[in-house]
Amino acid sequence: MFSVLSCAASAQQSGQQAPAFEPDTNRIKSHLFFLADDLLEGRDTGSRGHDIAALYIATEFAKYGLTPAGTDGYMQPVNFRKANLVQESPTFTFNNGEQEVTFSYPKDYLTGPDILRAESTLQGEMVFVGYGIVADELQHNDYEGLDVDGKIVVMLSGKPQSFPSEEGAHFASGYQKGKYAAERGAIGIITVTTPRDEKVRPYQTRLSYIHTPRMAWLQDDGTPANSFPSLKGGAYLSQPAAEQLFANAPQTLEQIYAQLERDESPKGFEMAGEVNISRRSLHSQITSPNVVGILEGSDPVLKSEYVVFSAHSDHIGFAKTVKKDNINNGAMDNASGTAVMLETARLFSEMKVKPKRSILFVSVTGEEKGLLGADYFARNPTVPVESMVANVNLDMPILTYEFADVIAFGANHSDMKASVELAAGNAGVSLSADPWPDQALFTRSDHYSFVKQGVPAVFLVPGLTSKDPAVDGSKVFGTFLSTHYHKPSDDIHQPFNWQAAKTFTEVNAQIGLTLANQEQRTKWNDGDFFGNTFGR
Repeated sequence: MFSVLSCAASAQQSGQQAPAFEPDTNRIKSHLFFLADDLLEGRDTGSRGHDIAALYIATEFAKYGLTPAGTDGYMQPVNFRKANLVQESPTFTFNNGEQEVTFSYPKDYLTGPDILRAESTLQGEMVFVGYGIVADELQHNDYEGLDVDGKIVVMLSGKPQSFPSEEGAHFASGYQKGKYAAERGAIGIITVTTPRDEKVRPYQTRLSYIHTPRMAWLQDDGTPANSFPSLKGGAYLSQPAAEQLFANAPQTLEQIYAQLERDESPKGFEMAGEVNISRRSLHSQITSPNVVGILEGSDPVLKSEYVVFSAHSDHIGFAKTVKKDNINNGAMDNASGTAVMLETARLFSEMKVKPKRSILFVSVTGEEKGLLGADYFARNPTVPVESMVANVNLDMPILTYEFADVIAFGANHSDMKASVELAAGNAGVSLSADPWPDQALFTRSDHYSFVKQGVPAVFLVPGLTSKDPAVDGSKVFGTFLSTHYHKPSDDIHQPFNWQAAKTFTEVNAQIGLTLANQEQRTKWNDGDFFGNTFGR
């Protein structure tokens, strides 16, 4: 059973000892084991299994007395369009003025389904635009001096190595690159792989995802969100195909790659020839819910502000395998984060004196499809977005060893760093810096949807320092990624350490309590890129 060992709720200001939380490991285990059971068939977005998970979460919210904060009770149904590429349909021809070259799908190039059209054709001349990035803040504009109106832009994957990691991830995202192109009148995008990209994610490995559908949430008028109708199509070229495309260009691909080796940003130019790309897509519509509940704050003024906890409840469903076990149960990803959020909600609900600010618990769908449920909620919030003071996101905490520290990706962008550090200390652990800054994890989970609406956020995970010197947390994390991530083996048979689950839940609750009770609402650091770009 639980206990919350305090009536005080503002220890940081009053000088009193911070309240202690006592999470119940049996409850965490039961949540995790249910959500990761074969019965739920991998909780794919829009599936019956995910609907069961959402209903389970909603009933837990009700059990804790949370106020329903969806659009239908606790539920916030989200309509999605799902598009699948007809695998026999893609064609790509290139006329360089001397001969017509036919590229073979998927050997030479990849293309995905069209979320807007069932049949799409792209035909036109090409302009090379370097990385295809416009970043005024970094004095970088790949489109400078180029006319791409009515043209197909050809761009390198990724970003310049000199770009800061997290800011660079923003500028180099697929959405941003599409936005830059569409705003300048381009009609399509051809992306070219780079040597650096091939080291990180070889072209051959991308073939495993050619059957993956594309999804987008639907706006009130029924059109897919975050899409660009003026872009009629595109392709991702292998290196051999790209070499042919650049054979008669002002610069060869080899010359461009040489510039990349020197960390130079190649200048754009018009390319000879014309391409013709076509494909067919099959569309369907599905509905999948976010689940939202509120614990009302105790302060008559501050209760109109919200600390937001988020965790995604979806996973990736069935694996395409001939093996007997073909269910991607998603125990660590993200039944573990959801279980911790549910236990956090229970702990807060049974406090004698509630936190000053209200706490919003949001279980989001569609994370595995591109952070879609979180994006929908952040753009269609059930409380005013300006009233959300902070977001703490829980995604795939590795709970197999007793950790001595936590990592809060993104804490360095706002004064949340001090709050999280204080809260972690109250739970007996320390706060460590991001050990993988080059991975830009701050931009790669559901919290980033809140960031883009101006809400300071952190993505919280256990740290890499183990309380047992014989355990290397970094190695444990790496082993999980290489062995179990997005595989059927991410199931309940992993060696969960329930003391670690208890500690992580306590840290999470302490962070929420600190943010909810501190005098000033969280704010972005002065001059921070994300604060300047998205802050309200």
